[in-house]
Amino acid sequence: MPKPNPAQTPHRPTIVLVGHGMVGQRFLEAAVERGLAASHRIVVLCEEPRPAYDRVQLTSYFAGRTPDELSLTDRAFLDAHGIELYVDEPAESFDREARTVTARSGRVLTYDTLVLATGSYPFVPPVPGKDATGCFVYRTIEDLLAIEEYAKKHATTGAVVGGGLLGLEAAGALRGLGLATHVVEFAPRLMPVQVDEGGGAALLRTITGMGLTVHTGTGTQEIVTGEDGSVSGMKLSDGSELATDLVVFSAGVRPRDQLAREHGLAVGERGGITVDAQCRTSDPDVYAIGECAQAVDGRVYGLVAPGYEMAQTAAAAIAADREASFTGADLSTKLKLLGVDVASFGDAHGTAEGCLNVVYSDSRSGTYKKLVMGAGGELLGGVLVGDADAYGLLRPLTGTVPPVPAEQLVLPEGAGAPVALGPESLPGSAVICSCHNVTKDAIQACATLPEVKKCTKAGTGCGSCVKVIGQLLPQSGDKGLCGCFAQTRQELYEIVRALRVTSFRALLDGHGREAARGGEGCEVCKPTVGSIIASLAPTIGAEGYVLDGEQAALQDTNDHFLANLQKNGSYSVVPRIPGGEITPEKLIVIGEVARDFGLYTKITGGQRIDLFGAQVDQLPRIWQRLVEAGFESGHAYGKALRTVKSCVGQTWCRYGVQDSVRMAIDLELRYRGLRAPHKLKSAVSGCARECAEAQSKDFGVIATASGWNLYVGGNGGATPRHADLLAQDLDDAELIRLIDRFLMFYIRTADRLERTAAWLERIDGGLDHVRDVVVHDSLGICAELEALMADHVTHYRDEWAETLDDPDRLARFVSFVNAPGVPDPTVGFVPERDQIKPDLPLLSLS
Repeated sequence: MPKPNPAQTPHRPTIVLVGHGMVGQRFLEAAVERGLAASHRIVVLCEEPRPAYDRVQLTSYFAGRTPDELSLTDRAFLDAHGIELYVDEPAESFDREARTVTARSGRVLTYDTLVLATGSYPFVPPVPGKDATGCFVYRTIEDLLAIEEYAKKHATTGAVVGGGLLGLEAAGALRGLGLATHVVEFAPRLMPVQVDEGGGAALLRTITGMGLTVHTGTGTQEIVTGEDGSVSGMKLSDGSELATDLVVFSAGVRPRDQLAREHGLAVGERGGITVDAQCRTSDPDVYAIGECAQAVDGRVYGLVAPGYEMAQTAAAAIAADREASFTGADLSTKLKLLGVDVASFGDAHGTAEGCLNVVYSDSRSGTYKKLVMGAGGELLGGVLVGDADAYGLLRPLTGTVPPVPAEQLVLPEGAGAPVALGPESLPGSAVICSCHNVTKDAIQACATLPEVKKCTKAGTGCGSCVKVIGQLLPQSGDKGLCGCFAQTRQELYEIVRALRVTSFRALLDGHGREAARGGEGCEVCKPTVGSIIASLAPTIGAEGYVLDGEQAALQDTNDHFLANLQKNGSYSVVPRIPGGEITPEKLIVIGEVARDFGLYTKITGGQRIDLFGAQVDQLPRIWQRLVEAGFESGHAYGKALRTVKSCVGQTWCRYGVQDSVRMAIDLELRYRGLRAPHKLKSAVSGCARECAEAQSKDFGVIATASGWNLYVGGNGGATPRHADLLAQDLDDAELIRLIDRFLMFYIRTADRLERTAAWLERIDGGLDHVRDVVVHDSLGICAELEALMADHVTHYRDEWAETLDDPDRLARFVSFVNAPGVPDPTVGFVPERDQIKPDLPLLSLS
């Protein structure tokens, strides 16, 4: 039982807080900041069996985060300020005249000020069978524990009623539990409050591509039960029936205002305890904050940021600050739902008179961006789906005229003029963190991200502002990989190798920043660590297949289907053709596959043939024929070895001095599938005439009369770099040994997404240092580097051959989980030069 503050006296006024959720905890923090803990006794009645926890991150429980790790309550904080907390002790009633609150246990507390933070409750549609065994709501940790236990024992299929924010979170949880998952949404699109029709279409395409089945424009009429009284199905309003073993209701929430109603406090017509601008109820000694309250603008806010503002306002009012007020809040929000970024801000639905929508839509690849512009060119709002990186900059610009044309703000990189828009373009008064109402000026008064979080709380809410905060802070201090890891990529590589860490979760929880432990990681560290583990898999004992278990969630987009995603939502198929050598029989197979599946064909600069225009459900059938003909994955989708080009060499060319084709084939087969910080390209030329362009590759080989010269650090593309000579006149064994060492040293020490050219220029000592390490073994690690490469060569397995042998792995390759084999009708093509090209409108103005 909590101990009262020993310093309290009979004359100290008492604040009783009813409810200890996220908003209740924020009130306690604000009360301490305002000095109320020193002048008042503060008592908290918490209904749940555990103190406040992060409900925004609730679904991360299914990603391995424990209830304790979700907690927002530091016992030391409560003890230091004499705050008395009673868990599993809800308030049953209160007497306004006597100023007492009675808890369920019978405990009676006398108050001078009462703060109601009772939150909301899940709305369950009044349909027959709603209380059957197997029906759940999705609101608390206890709800999640119950869902998890039931799913493991009794369910293979689950359905979520509601396709809003929490509904999609719940769907992600069921999917994570291994259930075939359905989402039933009465509105014609998902997330109807936050996104418009175009955004809903993009979201639908992405979510169905993950294997979920979505039913929009239909409601739930009845929960069907079996003889034992447990859920066996659902009847929908469109007349269809759905077989399911488990139902989660997530059809919205309602304010928990019953306690206030029963004791005569004014409530809104549609619910919510009415409050004034200082969050006072109709009783001046009683305040209401968060989802249980109806603000002065008539809204009940269901987001955490407005709840935090209300908590701060109430604390200020109790502390006699007459300036603080809450009259309404920004409903902007950015979330990651089922791994998809979704954001909306301002007038997202374009309700202002005379407004103009600027839209970039690529729903087939899951990207949708809409900006709502006013008649005077000012930014009024927007919707972002699939790519919400610009949210942190666009939201603070709402109400102003952007410094660049609106079209440049939505077009993808390479499709329009470059956009010179960064945090520096924002005014100092721009609110960067909407959860805690923190401005750019307040953030730039700090030096580091931890200091920002401690002093302003910015970045501790939903987290969507962290990227912009990082750009606003001095860049010279923290050299960590990202906000999750203080270590560089090189340091993480050494940790994984030395300690044989085989999972991202173990690395994050054991070596991540304190604030990131127990979390899910970010878009920077997840693929980086995934690549490190994949490159070391045989050595550390990790699963080498990139789509098994946790590894699947770490991969970049192209790895998800072992194919390159193209701009219209189709995929390309790139079989490996080692050294560019191919038999007529194999060439015919490629032609037949391209003809039979209607694919666009292109001979590339890497001496292989790319096949474009495959739909996801066609990929296994295409690869079945290619594998049967002896082809392997070309790894065009991964950060790995792409090709080793060659000229015909001495076998055919009168100038050739070595067999360049044989060497190119040997090198490509040796290093195929090798995961690296970035893609790797190579070439072998049979003489100094350099027809294979080896000096523009990450590692290139040129024949001499005495053997082979090895060049490293070359690069083509937008920033070409001529390769440097590392060693010369090598025999075959010496050449391969040095390439083994060079590649493993690069993988070991490069930064994320750093090509060998940039790495060679950045690394201390440059080429001379690399030569000392790789050729002369100055660090004494060459035997280790060679052993790592030997492990890779020995354990190499073709990813597509492994996929075709496993029905479970093949199950992911569908456009629609409820209609396997049915192509996506939104992926279209038009004819061009006797082949096809994507049919994709780029920009629309409406």
